[in-house]
Amino acid sequence: MVVDDIESDVDILVESLSDLYRVRVSMDGAGALEDIQKNPPDVVLLDIMMPGTDGYEVCRRIKQDDKTKDVLVIFVTALTEVVDETKGFELGAVDY
Repeated sequence: MVVDDIESDVDILVESLSDLYRVRVSMDGAGALEDIQKNPPDVVLLDIMMPGTDGYEVCRRIKQDDKTKDVLVIFVTALTEVVDETKGFELGAVDY
């Protein structure tokens, strides 16, 4: 699953992955959480900077729920500071 509010970023990821994987898309954190709860994906490629529910909060909620805690989360973001990366790993992401 790709979660990002920037359509061009979503398009790049979907184009890169869709030949090998079934890719679902959500353009916001709240919608992603609803979709993940209904049908947990194997992996979530997750942006951090989104309006409303940001990627950190999405990751936190995924990892606190027994139904979704084993979903792999990989942050795909423009944030490059060590503090941002550290926070992502502390929340349960497997890559950044």
